[in-house]
Amino acid sequence: MTTQIRQHKGISILEPSGKIVGHSVTELRETILPQIESTEVPRILINFKNVSMIDSSGLGTLMEAHAAATRKDGRVAAINVGRHIKNLIVLSRVVNMFEHFDDEDAAVMALSA
Repeated sequence: MTTQIRQHKGISILEPSGKIVGHSVTELRETILPQIESTEVPRILINFKNVSMIDSSGLGTLMEAHAAATRKDGRVAAINVGRHIKNLIVLSRVVNMFEHFDDEDAAVMALSA
């Protein structure tokens, strides 16, 4: 798994690619947590377009990121959530923790407000 990071209007946009399972979960954690820690009020957008699979450990990392951002009055949002990931989020009953948007422009506009 690789993760591209870019900034747009004060929002960190993370674009992981591949499967977020096993060792990749640690890589995601080591990518996302510094993004949260480095800003006063973190605003993170995760684009799941190129993620083919995520396991419960990956979901746990996303929950950890959400908790860390919330402690700093920040927000974590997601776009392009595929069927497998959406099913896992719904089944684990954490679907309401994450803001979901249809596209990047809508997410950036909402997170910038």
